[in-house]
Amino acid sequence: MKSKIKENLLKFSTLRRVIQFLSFIFFSAVIFNLGELPLLLPVLWTWGIEPNTVGDAFTAIQFTLSGWKDNNVVFPWLAIASFLIIGILLGKSLCGWICPFGFIQDLIGFIKRKKMKLSPRTHESMIYVKYAVLSIALFVSVTFSIVKLVGISRSYEEALGIFAKAPFTTLSPAETLFSTLLQILSNFDSEILSNPLFWTQLFIMVGVLVFAAYVPRGWCKYFCPHGAIMAVLNRFSFLGLRRDLVKCAKGECRLCVEACPMQVRILDSPWEKFSDPECIYCLKCVDSCPNKAIKLKYP
Repeated sequence: MKSKIKENLLKFSTLRRVIQFLSFIFFSAVIFNLGELPLLLPVLWTWGIEPNTVGDAFTAIQFTLSGWKDNNVVFPWLAIASFLIIGILLGKSLCGWICPFGFIQDLIGFIKRKKMKLSPRTHESMIYVKYAVLSIALFVSVTFSIVKLVGISRSYEEALGIFAKAPFTTLSPAETLFSTLLQILSNFDSEILSNPLFWTQLFIMVGVLVFAAYVPRGWCKYFCPHGAIMAVLNRFSFLGLRRDLVKCAKGECRLCVEACPMQVRILDSPWEKFSDPECIYCLKCVDSCPNKAIKLKYP
């Protein structure tokens, strides 16, 4: 019994859950009273909590392009640098270890439900949905910044309405969960409840969370624009995994593939080093391998 407990404590999954929990607590300065910090990270968080210790880099891109803060359109250098630096140095590991909404999905994964795994063909098609979400959000933000720079943005802004400021974040399930719902609970406002936009946000959030209960990390795999950006950068990341061909019982064992929540085809990847675009480095494959054939590789 003691050896089994010790074995579980030494697994990467245990360490990852601890780091996820501590990160989730740290993200809100309300708890520590730290005040605002100029820290942008490529994770799905909210700008609705003030003060915030961490800013969502993709939301920052939308805000700066729309000229939200001082009505001046600015190129999002810091936010793009955040994606590039984290992506090259650490790949998509923040998705697996730090992201608050990823943590929520992992918690939901503990619900006793029969998990679904989409067929390889459907999965390969679905992973492109997040690129479509990213493209639409960037298209709206970039076109709005252009018309604002040339001084003809009024009609476009009226047409976009609330979506002019941050087209993706307006409907983001993280924004609804971590900000909108908390505001309603802390300061009940009947006007919010009568707003069709709120019910749209709530419908999307509930749908995403229910989907995550049946499909592990379903949002991350198929819909997250952060994941789309980081997937591109993950190909060039210093961080990767390697598979020991001597220890790997490829023909007899598929435990690593079955454990992977992102459906990465580990056994079909190069053994020396692989940085699959979808890999979030949760290291469930490492924990599941009875022969310890999979290890981190850096660089």
